[in-house]
Amino acid sequence: MRRAATRDRSTAGALAVLGVLLLTLILTVAVPGSARAAAAGCVADAATGCLNGTIRTSAQQPAAGVVLDVDGPGGTSRATTDADGRWTLAVTEAGDYTVTLDTATLPAGETLRDPSGNPRTVTVALGSSAGVLFPLGEPTAPAGGGDETAAPDPGSTAPAPSDEVGTPTGSSGSGGFSWGRLAQQASSGLVFGVLLALASVGLSLIYGTTGLSNFAHGEQVTLGAIAAYVGVQLGGLPLLVAGVLAVVVGAASGWLQDAGMWHPLRKRRVGTTQQVIVTIGLSMALQYTYQFFFGGGALRIVTTNPTTVTLGPVRISTTSLWSLLLAAVVLAAVAYFLLGTRVGRATRAVSDNPALAAASGITVDRIVRLVWVLGAALAALGGVLMGLYLNATSWNMGGALLLLMFAAVTLGGLGQAFGALAGSIVIGLVVEMSNLVIPSDMRYAGALLILILVLLLRPQGILGRAERIG
Repeated sequence: MRRAATRDRSTAGALAVLGVLLLTLILTVAVPGSARAAAAGCVADAATGCLNGTIRTSAQQPAAGVVLDVDGPGGTSRATTDADGRWTLAVTEAGDYTVTLDTATLPAGETLRDPSGNPRTVTVALGSSAGVLFPLGEPTAPAGGGDETAAPDPGSTAPAPSDEVGTPTGSSGSGGFSWGRLAQQASSGLVFGVLLALASVGLSLIYGTTGLSNFAHGEQVTLGAIAAYVGVQLGGLPLLVAGVLAVVVGAASGWLQDAGMWHPLRKRRVGTTQQVIVTIGLSMALQYTYQFFFGGGALRIVTTNPTTVTLGPVRISTTSLWSLLLAAVVLAAVAYFLLGTRVGRATRAVSDNPALAAASGITVDRIVRLVWVLGAALAALGGVLMGLYLNATSWNMGGALLLLMFAAVTLGGLGQAFGALAGSIVIGLVVEMSNLVIPSDMRYAGALLILILVLLLRPQGILGRAERIG
């Protein structure tokens, strides 16, 4: 009866997750046409960079109708300031762009404060925004270019240039609300949440079967991304082959960890607290090992610019779409494994009560070894796809994502695989959509605040049971 109740609860949880996915997709696609019009601003993503600026008269009034010609690697384009004096332009090729203001289109009586600064050359990177200002007023002596670049246009959703790895692209810490931006952030949050779920499910399975909070799980994510980087950039392998090899490497590392470290510790009856400390030390050792061999800079698995597709108000790269599809298929396969196979049911039995499972004839150590292999393989796949989504990886990418994984696992219910999936999607949406109201530097704090509130109201998490706390 208990197993039947657990299965019903898990099925209901899976349906709830499916409902969240469908609702999010509906909200993402079914944005009214007026909202699409409001999304006229450039939205930076992995395949798009933004140029923008605001032109004001010497009296600080918006200068509408001013024409600017932009020439660069992506070709020649033209932008015109709107009623608020803002202009924005999307480019799909990174590089140096020359921006020329047509002085004949300036409002009557207005001149450039620094005529020698027209045209200006700025460097644009994909996934970021570059601001260009042309101050108007009485001409002054050239001051070395001065305002070649400036703060991004508040109407843009592009983030400031950053080399930080481990944070989603396409998000913004500035800019006002618009329905188009809401749809863009929601779609980014859905993709980010599903990719995060690949790693979170493995972390939850390991906790469920061993009771161990593995602080080195983030380094399994980094291992997958770096293995893919080595395969593609150093080995010259196709991305698909490199990705498969990265998952194999991740699975092998999980087997080696359990065989060489965790199984002996369990055999010696070392306490969970001591094992957690070991995971912290292992995490630090692996991070600095990655840094020693691959340096502290960003590592791009794929250096070519991805193509993008437009779905209503949402622009998304084809890489992200394929990553989302692959992650959904793999998560569905994991769900079938847990619900529909004998080994999966044994895994759930060990997670519920290892002693009772052993008394029922289940080889607990073999199940735990399988969980370590499966969890490490899922983390490696998550690292590969996250590296593609973030457009780069680095030695500490997994460490930066670890807190979000723990938040997702705790929010969904400790030890609950389906809870980890639901929690990851919630965390992904909160992280991305919080940029609408708070600075991007605080988006992780927003997710953790939601976690605290949920735990205060429902301590066992979304799909957890009260008796599983602690």
